Amino acid sequence: MTDTLSIPAPLRRYRQATTEPALIKWALIGLCLAILAVLLFAPLIAVFGEALGSGWALALASLSEPDARAAIRLTLMVAAIAVPLNAAFGIAAAWAITKFDWRGKAWVITLIDLPFSVSPVVAGLLFVLMFGANSALGAWLVANGFPIVFAVPGIVLATLFITFPFVARELIPVMLEQGRAEEEAALTLGASGWRTFLTVTLPNIRWALLYGVLLCNARAMGEFGAVAVVSGKIRGETTTMPLMIEMFYNEYLSVAAFTMAGVLALLAFVTLTLKTALEWRFADQLAATHRH
Repeated sequence: MTDTLSIPAPLRRYRQATTEPALIKWALIGLCLAILAVLLFAPLIAVFGEALGSGWALALASLSEPDARAAIRLTLMVAAIAVPLNAAFGIAAAWAITKFDWRGKAWVITLIDLPFSVSPVVAGLLFVLMFGANSALGAWLVANGFPIVFAVPGIVLATLFITFPFVARELIPVMLEQGRAEEEAALTLGASGWRTFLTVTLPNIRWALLYGVLLCNARAMGEFGAVAVVSGKIRGETTTMPLMIEMFYNEYLSVAAFTMAGVLALLAFVTLTLKTALEWRFADQLAATHRH
């Protein structure tokens, strides 16, 4: 056994500073698990327990209702529109901010963070004031058959606003850390801008892009506040899954409410499973990217 006194003093101090006693270590682990149990596992168990308490048949029957099917379709459609658009915006914004020097970058970064500081309800109200029937633009749109508020376009706009920072905020720190050396080398060797992006930039940011897209997708499917304001909660037309859960619960349709909440949770599980599968599949590439 190595004599403790033979270890150099700096190394002993380093070990003492980075090694916790077993009691403290297990106490911290137990505290984390307890918090997870209270805030995550217990609510999930309650949701699925209420949904399936009366049997699978009743739960599945509640999802076959026209209003429930319409809410699921609308939620998936809004996410399918908002996530690709925000991914494209996030890549473009991160590219412009990290690869070029221009005045006003700090203001642009601040504006990108704006949805994080503005209440979703306030954001929805702003869209109502801009595109509602009482505004000049909204009245013109309604008169020409293109309503925004209390229609699907309003839900898409509200979701886009709430979720557009996620991809950009994941990409900007990664691209700042990577710098511009590789892109400049590729351009010097004669690669075009598009080829440089596809062969140099995109492979380096793929994992940050994946995380941003997953976060954006989860928020898009679960957004409630802004969508509740702009949708008008028209059953079968402008009710997403979170809105439909509230409506079912307020109507004392507990099985339907908890079943749809369970479906929303399962969609989140699918997203996390996909992320984990991709990480396992490309574990070596991910480790190489982090080392680089």
